[in-house]
Amino acid sequence: MRSRILIVDDSPDFRAAAAALLAARGFEVLESAEDGERALAAVAGECPDGILLDINLPGSDGFVVAARLAAACSESRIVLTSAEVDQVPAVVLRACAAIAFVPKQELAVADFNSFFSD
Repeated sequence: MRSRILIVDDSPDFRAAAAALLAARGFEVLESAEDGERALAAVAGECPDGILLDINLPGSDGFVVAARLAAACSESRIVLTSAEVDQVPAVVLRACAAIAFVPKQELAVADFNSFFSD
């Protein structure tokens, strides 16, 4: 069974590129959302297996959104991303319930199977 992924980013171009990248690697992209509120609405019906979440969102930042998504979908694996940050300390990842951080510049070579597959 293919892992189902939600992409959360305010850039429609990034969402499209990330969806194509994940689909090419065998993941099913369920939906995408441009901000935290839309992401929470997207998981209201069914939690995805994984969430690729930008930390620079309009409104609540990705750290706050990650914590809220984790509370709503405790089994979803959340991976944070950003074009403006090179790393996120492990203590911050744990605080918002994310399992990893991958800079956007490294997404093309990231091992998503290690993040999103059972």
